[in-house]
Amino acid sequence: MVGEIQRSFGDVPEPVRPHAPAGRSIGLTLEQAFDRFLADPARTRSVKTESHYANLRVVTRGLWGQDRPLALVGRDDCRRLLDVLRVLPPNVAKRHRGKPFARVVELAESGRTGQVINPATVNGYLSKLRAVLNYAQNEGWIDRNPARGLRVVDPVRARDKRKPFSSDQLRLIFDAPIFRGCQDDGDGYAVPGPARPRRARFWIPLLALFAGLRMNEACQLEPDDVVLIDGIWCLSISTASATAPSKKLKTDASERLIPIHPALEAIGFVDFAADIRAARRARLFGELNAGSSGYLSDPYSKWFRRFLAKAGAAEPKTCFHSFRHSFRDALRDAGVRHDVGLALGGWASADASDPEAAYGRGFSATVLHEAISRISYPVCLDHLISEGGPRPAAGEAGDRSSLDTSAGIGPIVNQLCEPVLRG
Repeated sequence: MVGEIQRSFGDVPEPVRPHAPAGRSIGLTLEQAFDRFLADPARTRSVKTESHYANLRVVTRGLWGQDRPLALVGRDDCRRLLDVLRVLPPNVAKRHRGKPFARVVELAESGRTGQVINPATVNGYLSKLRAVLNYAQNEGWIDRNPARGLRVVDPVRARDKRKPFSSDQLRLIFDAPIFRGCQDDGDGYAVPGPARPRRARFWIPLLALFAGLRMNEACQLEPDDVVLIDGIWCLSISTASATAPSKKLKTDASERLIPIHPALEAIGFVDFAADIRAARRARLFGELNAGSSGYLSDPYSKWFRRFLAKAGAAEPKTCFHSFRHSFRDALRDAGVRHDVGLALGGWASADASDPEAAYGRGFSATVLHEAISRISYPVCLDHLISEGGPRPAAGEAGDRSSLDTSAGIGPIVNQLCEPVLRG
């Protein structure tokens, strides 16, 4: 992928170099600093992050040339980089394949390339440049970081970039053929039919809604991640893996224990996990393949965008991550304590310096289960219970085939769907 990006712009002309400050050795080039930074064994990065650094290097080469001495990268150079990043279009290598980089910049600065990179992405590239230059400063190769403090203002608040799903969207999502009955969960997932497959395309949206899982957290789940603690079935979200070198988590706070919501148990998730474990499969969703970035979630993300459109549930500012926004709102509406909510969702505390956070093992499974069981959504999932959820044993009181959620799923599940645990 890196080579493709580099070839897209053809030959990069060598820009005019400024003179070195008096008495200062030229030393390493910026390219060599990048190489040493990326090879530092004290740091580990995902394939996706590595690709972001590769894209940044394409832009710095285009602006400054491949042999620019590190000591000659100044504040004005970094500001120029910021200005160029602000006008470049997304996927610039694909959109302007074969054009010299200088020509692409000329077109971008004249406003002839259309949509531009969003401010968050610009700041992401600047952050990566600062990281390389901080490393160089710590190694004694430069006296100061010329990119320090450079960023662009993002006019859209973080909470306004994505919205939770509306009640209508949730109804459209869970009334789609993949949940009601489809031809298959391949190309026929959006066509009504008799099949009711229960694999990744079925379970992952439900796990996001009722457990607050990020997409990749759900995609990489393994049978051993479904654990019984103090009589409560839980999801253990961690980097530990029985088969892969390790699983990927977004932050340290992402490692957490999440009791399985009664709705998920009623729909049959614990039984599903037990079946996968009995079959000795490595992952719960073994049909998923990783994308070029190394993440299982990348291909799934593309599918989910198509799914939303075909279900009629696509709206601006909503995407798969909207499930986590819905989950956070459900925690608030249920009156769950803020710190308990942070623990369930894997969100870092705003006060990272709080010494209390360094003590103890966190909340018990019982406390977390009581909290997550209180969340509810105004969406009816009767059809999921009746088509595969746990059933009462012969002669057992209660009817678990009915799940009227018009008033919210949490309280009803607690009344009608007592957990059925499997060993």
